[in-house]
Amino acid sequence: MKWKKLGKIFDPTQHKLPNDCHLFAQGPQALVLRDFVRIYFSTRAVDKANGKYISHIAFVDMRKNLHDVLRVSEKTVVPLGELGCFDEHGIFPMNVMQHGDAVYGYTCGWNRRVSVSVDTAIGLVISHDNGLTFQRTGDGPVMAASPHEPCLVGDGFVKVIGGQFHMWYIFGTGWKRFAQDTPPDRTYKIGHAVSADGINWIKEEARQIIPDRLGVDESQALPTVVEIDGSYHLFFCYRYSSDFRTNKNRGYRIGHAWSDDLVKWTRDDDTFLLDVTAGGWDSDMVCYPHVFKCDGDVYMLYNGNEFGRYGFGLAVLER
Repeated sequence: MKWKKLGKIFDPTQHKLPNDCHLFAQGPQALVLRDFVRIYFSTRAVDKANGKYISHIAFVDMRKNLHDVLRVSEKTVVPLGELGCFDEHGIFPMNVMQHGDAVYGYTCGWNRRVSVSVDTAIGLVISHDNGLTFQRTGDGPVMAASPHEPCLVGDGFVKVIGGQFHMWYIFGTGWKRFAQDTPPDRTYKIGHAVSADGINWIKEEARQIIPDRLGVDESQALPTVVEIDGSYHLFFCYRYSSDFRTNKNRGYRIGHAWSDDLVKWTRDDDTFLLDVTAGGWDSDMVCYPHVFKCDGDVYMLYNGNEFGRYGFGLAVLER
């Protein structure tokens, strides 16, 4: 499975972004429309009250050559949650899918905690104007922590297969201090759930569907699934759970697994040929993949150094 990198296609520092956002274009997710591709991403503003980041969802419209920018949204597409809600302090990422005449957006809402930095849950917003704006289905999440998935449920990717909704998502296994006098770090794995309506979900509770490559302290994030030549392929990013922010040898890489039945997944990173470059915007890490089809080709959007601080790039699958 050989991928050809096409370079960085969007740099948030080169465009005016809404809500005083000026950095980051994380977790790009594509909505392929008739004449163009709308790519949603998470960008950040600074909370003037405390100097911390707040994440918002914006989009860029591109021609189907995935090179020419047509427009950047003038407003964020989803307001953040109310005081105390699961998405009070940010949304990152948001997975979008067409369903009938609507566009469903599965959000990963963030809220700050005291003993640890954050917790997350998955919400649902729906658009009836081709994804320009989204309305909440409620103030709470459609999927959150449960008895055997105690924290950090998020990164939902949803696909309808055979009339059934499937969601691949992450769940936290817990927080841990890996070194004395350092804040605790989190570990999360990829799970799976099904639904008849996209709202009420049944989890395969705490079943880690992708085996670890780095050991039990491997963190796996942002799954994306695509069907290629009769098999399903799942792409995700993975890293060590500690010392990953500035140590490039422990930072994010992109992993791969495949399945014929959506139940048993075979991890096969070595057939996936998309790694860091020798220099440039993706020389330290590659992360947050999103794979989609457009006009007969299979593409991957992904982030590079500093978790997408300076935008996202594109790769195409060479057949």
